[in-house]
Amino acid sequence: MRISLFVVLLLMLAACDNPATPRRTSLWVKCDTVRIASSGRPLMFPARVKAAREVNLAFKVGGRLSVLFVSEGDRVRRDEPIARLDERDYELQLQAAEAEYRRIKADAERAFLLYADSVITAAEYDKARYGLQQITAKYDNAKSALADTELRAPFDGAVVRTLFRPPAVVAAGVPVVRLQSSEAPELLIHIPASLYRRRKEILSFAARFDFLDAPVPLTLINISPDVNANQLYAVRLALPATMGEEVSVGLSAVVEVFVRGAGDEAVEVPVEALFRKGDEDCVWVVADGRATLRRVRVSALHTDGWATVASGLSAGEIVVSGGVHAVDENRRVSPLPINN
Repeated sequence: MRISLFVVLLLMLAACDNPATPRRTSLWVKCDTVRIASSGRPLMFPARVKAAREVNLAFKVGGRLSVLFVSEGDRVRRDEPIARLDERDYELQLQAAEAEYRRIKADAERAFLLYADSVITAAEYDKARYGLQQITAKYDNAKSALADTELRAPFDGAVVRTLFRPPAVVAAGVPVVRLQSSEAPELLIHIPASLYRRRKEILSFAARFDFLDAPVPLTLINISPDVNANQLYAVRLALPATMGEEVSVGLSAVVEVFVRGAGDEAVEVPVEALFRKGDEDCVWVVADGRATLRRVRVSALHTDGWATVASGLSAGEIVVSGGVHAVDENRRVSPLPINN
């Protein structure tokens, strides 16, 4: 009897050690329920303060830089001198052009009188007329070149950077000074195509800065119709004119975009439920105890840890929100208690 019982125990142990014996492979994961997107919550986008206008100032002519009237950080007014080239060569060119202009002009005026008296032919008259037009253009060009040796501010602003100092030689069109306008600065954000298609449903914009307690209302300047390399559309937003001295170019902010209702198909999932597969956003959908890969289109990420999904999910579905990288296709999972 004892021998029989011993044999049975040995057979049971052997069966437990057999690799072919089925084991429990269900994976415990955290799950959440897909919920309808809240129409009252704004969409959040990172932003950076930029100057309303920023230009690189350059001379139209080349030469040796004679005087630089400004330093970095200086404030300038419109038409205020910024820099000047050595003008001696251009003055000589103007004097030569003026002398030639006066001579040809006098000859042309005499030819016009003679032609009126039928003393010279029409061909001689045309020659005098065209010669006067040619020298007039040359004379005007010499005057413009001399005037272009002085660089002036195109608008009120601040000098961001000086790129050359006297006596450097600069070529025509090469930037000498970088200037930012004194107008109220702007904020720049980039929105996805899902929001661009609903741009007419946007109600308002507001900016949040770390050093301010209340959001700052923004005015829409324009939404670019051109998509960038990341498939996003640029949106320019104006800060209030009174904010000009409170914010500096380069500051970071968060822009809240309020939209007129998110639509019935827009839902939300925890950000932790999202992962990338190739170039697409995906989630694991749990049904009948198994996880299935689902590709989704995310339209916005929110600061409370949830993301708005424009397509790919329906409200009430269950998604894996913890341990997504341990799950694989058709894997048996056991959800931990669901947060509703």
